[in-house]
Amino acid sequence: MSRAYKQELNKLLPSLNTLTKLPSDFLALLSEAFTKQTLLTAPEECWAYGYDNSRLHRLPQAVIFPTTHEQVVSAVQACHQFSIALTVRGRGTGTTGATVPLHNGVVMSMERMTKVLEFSPDNRYITVQTGITNQQVQDLVKEKGFFWPPDPTSAAFCSIGGNLAYNSAGPKAVKYGTPRENTLGLRAVTGEGKEIRVGVFTSKGVVGYDLTRLIIGSEGTLAIITEATLKLMPLPEAKKTLRAIYNTVANAAKAVSAIMAQAVIPCALEFIDGNAINMIRDYTETDLPENAGAMLMIEVDGQLEGLEFAAEKVIAAASNAGLMDIRLAQTEAEVAALWQTRKALSPALRKVAPKKINEDVVVPVTEMPALIAGLDALSKKYQLPIVNFGHAGNGNIHVNLLLDPDELEQSKKAHACLDEIFSLVLTLNGTLSGEHGVGIEKRDFVDRELDANSIALMRAIKRQFDPRGILNPDKMLPLL
Repeated sequence: MSRAYKQELNKLLPSLNTLTKLPSDFLALLSEAFTKQTLLTAPEECWAYGYDNSRLHRLPQAVIFPTTHEQVVSAVQACHQFSIALTVRGRGTGTTGATVPLHNGVVMSMERMTKVLEFSPDNRYITVQTGITNQQVQDLVKEKGFFWPPDPTSAAFCSIGGNLAYNSAGPKAVKYGTPRENTLGLRAVTGEGKEIRVGVFTSKGVVGYDLTRLIIGSEGTLAIITEATLKLMPLPEAKKTLRAIYNTVANAAKAVSAIMAQAVIPCALEFIDGNAINMIRDYTETDLPENAGAMLMIEVDGQLEGLEFAAEKVIAAASNAGLMDIRLAQTEAEVAALWQTRKALSPALRKVAPKKINEDVVVPVTEMPALIAGLDALSKKYQLPIVNFGHAGNGNIHVNLLLDPDELEQSKKAHACLDEIFSLVLTLNGTLSGEHGVGIEKRDFVDRELDANSIALMRAIKRQFDPRGILNPDKMLPLL
């Protein structure tokens, strides 16, 4: 335990020790399935499991580390019996507070459930426990010539369970889809501790309701996913990488629409606005022109034969009156150089505003210019820098409000600005989250997007899966 960690705990321990103790009968029941090494109850040991990448925190009263499906069943049954809140987490990379234990209770960390249960290259699937990381799966299946399409930026650390809980995708979603399109089936445990198997092991199947897609994206509020059968894709033979620079966001958006309307679908179509370009220029050496209004990073993959022709089709679609420059990388070094511009953005943002607010809204591609123009207007109104980038082919834009949340006035302005951002997105027929989820951060805005009857139906579904409301309570849906 580091000195800094101890000092932080010393500040908190007086309040930590006032937490209500869990019932001794409940702890005794948990102890039947978990050892002292896999069941933590000391506040100083549990403290680190009360947060995620949202920087919100609530102390759990206990933390458990299952390694088997059966242990998960036992834990959920115990929590159901005693009506103890149970929050499941993967690696804590989420940004919306979805794994913060609002009601204290028990946190179930899936980080030790990392087994590969079956790998069937001939059937193009792999079944894994959900604590395994995205990158571990990618490395394993790559040896046999496959990949799993969802590729979040945090792939090296985020878990498959977290990817499924948020339906997190990444750049490749524009061509290959999200986890919902790339998961065949699940093994899970409901809030009553009942085991369920949903989905199939085949590429087709329509027996019963599609509970697989319902559970994926439910942020641990309906069931805890212990195993997942993932649909694999063959690795492409080759890729072509392009960088296109436009004088305005509107012309970049026109290019995106034209690219997505022709037959060659890119495997990545990333967008960076003029504010982001200026930030990259200020903090790194780059050859980006001074008056650049937007940039697209485009990748095309497939068979080597014909890929040059496919890239030419994309270049033709990307070319319009606002195109300032377009480059096609010819070597691996050139590919790395083109992507370096995009990769320079995150370090630059961390330098400027390490505690920035990052939202991931989605609008129809044709509405991207209106969204960026509206965001620029809000930036001026609230005197807060806003930097935008994201997955252009899906209209999924990451909106970054640069502020110091420790400054009370800035924090007030940022939250008022965020309120208007969400209103703007919905006015443009958009949605409040593309892949980061809802959690706590967007929970109170959900009823702006969903009608009352739909929310009532969702609450009824929640009660059916979790009648005592123990699974990740008070997340996703507005409070009653």
